This record gives sequence, structure tokens and C-alpha cells, in this order.
Amino acid sequence: MINSLNDRIELNNGTAIPGLGLGVFQIPDEETADVVAKGIKQGYRLIDTAQVYDNEKGTGEGIRRGLTENNLQREDLFITSKIWNDHLTYDETISSANDSLQKLGLDYLDLYLIHWPGDNSYKDSYLALEQLYKEGKIKAIGVSNFQIHHLEELAKFATVTPVLDQVESHPKLIQTELRDYVAKHDIKIQAWSPLMQGKILKNATLQNIAEERGKSVAQVILRWDIQRNVLLVVKSVHTERMQSNADVFDFKLDQAEMDQINAINENLRVGPNPDEFDF
Repeated sequence: MINSLNDRIELNNGTAIPGLGLGVFQIPDEETADVVAKGIKQGYRLIDTAQVYDNEKGTGEGIRRGLTENNLQREDLFITSKIWNDHLTYDETISSANDSLQKLGLDYLDLYLIHWPGDNSYKDSYLALEQLYKEGKIKAIGVSNFQIHHLEELAKFATVTPVLDQVESHPKLIQTELRDYVAKHDIKIQAWSPLMQGKILKNATLQNIAEERGKSVAQVILRWDIQRNVLLVVKSVHTERMQSNADVFDFKLDQAEMDQINAINENLRVGPNPDEFDF
């Protein structure tokens, strides 16, 4: 469990990832540089983007600014990107990774993910990720939105175990079975949309806990995830919200509160179902 914004968790290949990072989903490219630079100034060391977000160029500019303005080195940051579903052949994956590196202005990615399992045509793409990993262009490889049966299929041919599975996870979708499965295979869970795109912030149970703790509902949710050892990517474009999301290390939820939050689960998604989503 992390105890500060700077704390890292060791992945199965020895790479260490910050436990709480900044995502740039749906931020226009021309605005992304400012958001990323502000995030780095606020202490965020994990920046999460993707090919389909179409803001890797802005992300790269923000990274360069953040490094310079805060006297940091490249290795102080952990940069993640993801390959989209329409680039899943072997050669397309190699090309897409190189394109992401070029747009980001980086020599390597800390983590590269297959964004969605799609129609289960990810074998060639994952084999390409393994090659990029062996060449050192990617320090760790993983997947996103993979369910248990996708991971089981992947295990039949993969020679490099994915370090993490980035999935939708929040109090109404706690992903218990998936979390139990990946734990047995030394794969981490990283949550996207941990605040359910804001749709859970008015939940009465969470509001009661937040009031008792003197915290916001968002802070309670993020603390709940941290205590469950779930890695986090949280989007924000506002400095105050970035600060608030990081202010979750001065309190601890007790087991009764954890149980109350777990009981909110409805296996409800706000994003696509991985078994149905493809482009």
C-alpha cells in the first residue's frame, strides 16, 4: 500500500510504478501540455495517455516542461500509453509504438498496453509488445480492459506476463473475481474511472463516511482503492482537484467503512463491456 504520491509499487518484472497517477483522457491536445506540466508540479509522477486520446504530442510537451521546471530526470517519471484496436497486427503495433514515442518525444515508454481485447485478435499485437520489451523500447507491457477469459487466452502464448490490467473499477464495480485472479498470477489491477465519471459522488453511504472523516467523497473512494492495493489513474484538469485527489494519505478507513463501500457494488459499468466493445 502506498503512503505518499511518490510511493511506487513493484511490478512482476521489477519495474516500479507510482500508485497514483494522472490521466489525460478526453483532454484536447492543445490543452494537455498545461495539464501535464501542472500535474508534475503537483507531485504526480505517473502520466497516462493513449493513442486514441490523440493528445500524445501535448503530453510530451507537458512532460518536457515538467522535467525542466521541476529539475527532474526522465527516470523520475513513469509514462504509459496504449495501442488502439485498429492497429493490432504485429507490424502495426511496432509502428504505433514508434509513433507514440515520436509524438511523446521519448526514447522509451515505461508501460505500453493493449487498450481493449476487441474481437480477441490481440495475439500478434502482444507478441509485438514482447519484442519491443526485449529491445528496451518499453520497460513493461500490459493490457487494459481484459477479463479473466482474455487473460487465460493470453497465457496460452505469452512468454512475458503482463504487469497489470487497467480496468474500469469503482465502488459500483469492484471487480472482485478479476482481482482475485490477477493476484494469483502476480498481475496488478489499475483502475480507470475510479470515481465513476463523477456519477457516484452523491451516494449516501459515501457521503456519510466523507462527512465523518472530514474528507470529500472522491478522497474517500481513492483511499478505499489505495487500501485495497488498487493502482489508480485519475483525470483532472484543475490544480485544486489534483491537489485534493492527492490529499488521501493522512487518514485510514476502518474495516467497517471498507465493508460499507464494498457493499455498494452492483457490477455496474459506465464504460463499454469488454466482451462487446470493438472498433
